[in-house]
Amino acid sequence: MSAPAYGVLRQVTPTASVLLEHNPSSMTLEGTNSWVLRGPGASGSVVVDPGHEDIEHLTLLAEAGAVELIILTHHHPDHAEGAPWFADRAGAPVRAFDESLCVGGKSLVDGEVIEAGGLELSVLHTPGHTGDSICLRSEGQLLTGDTILGRGTTVLHDLGDYLRSLRKLAELPEGTIGLPGHGPELPDLAVTAREYLAHREQRLDQVRSALKVLGADATPRQVVEVVYADVDKALWAPAEWSVQAQLDYLRSEDGE
Repeated sequence: MSAPAYGVLRQVTPTASVLLEHNPSSMTLEGTNSWVLRGPGASGSVVVDPGHEDIEHLTLLAEAGAVELIILTHHHPDHAEGAPWFADRAGAPVRAFDESLCVGGKSLVDGEVIEAGGLELSVLHTPGHTGDSICLRSEGQLLTGDTILGRGTTVLHDLGDYLRSLRKLAELPEGTIGLPGHGPELPDLAVTAREYLAHREQRLDQVRSALKVLGADATPRQVVEVVYADVDKALWAPAEWSVQAQLDYLRSEDGE
């Protein structure tokens, strides 16, 4: 793998460029992808997920050109923390599904079509990673935030919501390019969504098997030690969040 290109605005598609924030970790992969969307001949852009309040990164993002609108895919700090500072610097409103994150703009609505930056952007509410997660669709591409990553799998808040969101994304047209919040772009998002669905079903089966051995009242940590035994222990803490979501899902199924 080549070295991450921090501080360099990289053109990915004819209407989407990315600026990688220098905040690598086991959770953010190489760092947060801040996306700059601009249609042909447009005077301003749409910036998606400015990232942390990292002044060096945000300044470089502001220097990429005039900004009409800032959109947040969800509330986590590695996507949203720097939005107020960036909005003030760029003189642009912030919109998000969660109204509390908005600055000078209203909250996003599922199915809404936004005209900005010379583009039409369709909002898809895709809860699961968080309750306020959204994706943005335009020009044969979909910005996924943390709903689908460029590599690996995401941490979950609600598995039932997440499976429904994946099924929605699995129905996208063939060849829709995925532009994730972390990691490399994906050549066919519908294919990736179907792979995610298969992976989640496999994990659920593994959790079911673990519960037969450990007992129905097993803790997330106990399940992680069985199901994620072959995974780096540095990832066990976030894995517990996903296992908790899986346990909640299975127990709600049993309770129906």
